[in-house]
Amino acid sequence: MALLLGVDTGGTYTDAVLIRDEKDVIASAKSLTTRHDLAEGIGKAVEAVLAESGADITDIGMASLSTTLATNALVEGQGGRVGLIYIGFRERDLETHGLSEALAGDPAIVIAGGHNHAGGEAKAFDREALAKWLASDHGASAFAVAAQFGTRNPAHELAAAEMIREITGRPVSCSHQLSAKLNGPKRALTAVLNARLIGMIARLIEKAEGKLNELGIDAPLMVVRGDGALISAEQARERPIETILSGPAASIVGARWMTGADFALVSDIGGTTTDVAVLRDGRPAIDPAGARVGPWRTMVEAVAMRTTGLGGDSEVHVNDEGLIGGVTLGPRRVVPVSLMAMQAPEVVHAVLDEQVRSSTPGEYDTKFVRAVPGIEAGGLQDRDEALLERIGTEVHPVAKILKTRMEGQALKRLVSRGLVQVSGVTPSDASHVLGRLNSWDGEAALKALELTGRKRTGSGNMLNPEPQKMAQMIIDQLTHQTSLALLEAAFDEEENSFGLRPSELARHVLMQRGLDKHKGLVRIDTGINVPVIGLGASAPSYYPAVGDRLDCEMILPEHAGVANAIGAVVGRVTIRRSGTVTSPAEGRFRVHFETGPEDFSDAEQAMEALEAVLSKDARHEAEVAGAEDISVSMSRDLRTAEAEAREVFLEAEISVEASGRPRIAA
Repeated sequence: MALLLGVDTGGTYTDAVLIRDEKDVIASAKSLTTRHDLAEGIGKAVEAVLAESGADITDIGMASLSTTLATNALVEGQGGRVGLIYIGFRERDLETHGLSEALAGDPAIVIAGGHNHAGGEAKAFDREALAKWLASDHGASAFAVAAQFGTRNPAHELAAAEMIREITGRPVSCSHQLSAKLNGPKRALTAVLNARLIGMIARLIEKAEGKLNELGIDAPLMVVRGDGALISAEQARERPIETILSGPAASIVGARWMTGADFALVSDIGGTTTDVAVLRDGRPAIDPAGARVGPWRTMVEAVAMRTTGLGGDSEVHVNDEGLIGGVTLGPRRVVPVSLMAMQAPEVVHAVLDEQVRSSTPGEYDTKFVRAVPGIEAGGLQDRDEALLERIGTEVHPVAKILKTRMEGQALKRLVSRGLVQVSGVTPSDASHVLGRLNSWDGEAALKALELTGRKRTGSGNMLNPEPQKMAQMIIDQLTHQTSLALLEAAFDEEENSFGLRPSELARHVLMQRGLDKHKGLVRIDTGINVPVIGLGASAPSYYPAVGDRLDCEMILPEHAGVANAIGAVVGRVTIRRSGTVTSPAEGRFRVHFETGPEDFSDAEQAMEALEAVLSKDARHEAEVAGAEDISVSMSRDLRTAEAEAREVFLEAEISVEASGRPRIAA
């Protein structure tokens, strides 16, 4: 009897599940994710699932990990400090293509070099400029390298990477190793985000492996990729960007396994994000434009999914400008007040009591701050470093930590680096007040909701002085924003675009009146026309109302709360590799290998040569990932043109896929 152990590390909870022979869930468990030491949360979840099942650890033949940490980090703008080496491009390209925004103040250098579209050197690589720049300590934890036409000839990227390793000893992310497609700025963005995640994902895998070994589990560890496939832990360390949407992709695989649904919307609500995807013919579609997470469009192959900064731990913002007022949620995650109170009860309750006694609502009421230990804090500005030192190791009310307005920006920067966490009111707190949850400190949640309801609207009236009504207002807003996310995803998949963007269609007055079942001289009736599979621990609490709002069938599987962990172990190892054959001159066919361009005199011969190399690489990667019974498939995207009554070869993109089930240890 083979047991498979699935673990999912999310923003709030770490889940574990045991599956027997890939057929039956025999136990599941949850533990709070401990960001200061991920091994603690992983260990508690695994220990709990082992205790519940009574399983013998020697029966565990495989362990697999899915995670939303990479996704959450990019949505919230977190991650390590990165240095970008941009070769052969123009300085203004950093601004034009959004790289400066992605770097967010991290260092970058634009130097001479790069190749042309045929793979020939456009300009000599300026080694001296790079060596001089690297000699200065920029405080970067990892570096990203992107060269012009690096996928047609990666020589300058590889040379830069070698120099970086020799001079700094830091990890390097090369753009051509993350995507074989053109579009240098987009590859550069992907490389920057990959470099930013290297330390975070490496720590997660190290903690997971260490804890499993400590518990006596020596089964191989797999990691879920953003397309739902499995890769080895070592491969995930090298290309952590491929784990963005790992958790959501695992949840879709889990949703299909649990329900057998062929055509449905899948909506997974976590602590930080809501992820929506479409199942067609029982398979999630791969996004042809590359995975989008938060504001970033990457070149990573991943499930076609819309990720919204909306979850149970989304920050509640009070709208005090209108006469009526209201609330909005997200996109930032904060620690729920009820959870912070459970971890530091004396501080939190004393401060909340003081704020309740005050006759005037304060700007920072209900907000607390604490440092996250064990995170590297290099490259901080002096003001940021001083603020981090003042926060120290204790929980503090934000109002007593911030001395000036400028320090508010410093706090935001510390949060974005993952160095501190801020606590505030969330839907999770509202659920405690309404009696839907009882996991944390409900009394603290009640005080926090009272303080939130005391804030004034534009009319001068209190937003809602009754905590229960204030809590319901927050939950109603969660229902509204979740409904919008589902409608946007549905409209995005519609063949008929109706001439408007999905976001405009979802919010259109006719759509919203139709959801209200408007009946006057005109009858308007709208909704979602396929089932929605609701996933996530809080789905049973929040999603019935969403189903009612959208007038659709809402499926809530028995193990909806651990769908990610289930998907982590029922997927397949799949490795995809692609490459290009071009024709720089008539009768000459150029294959763009990783080792550099190579010319052939026959198109078929060139394509077969590329297929052979890609197949060998993909199969080898699949074997390294631990796959067995590997099958390899190939496809050609051939582009030709008619000239003088004959077909002329322009370009061919060759794609190879090697796939197999992960090997189960005896």
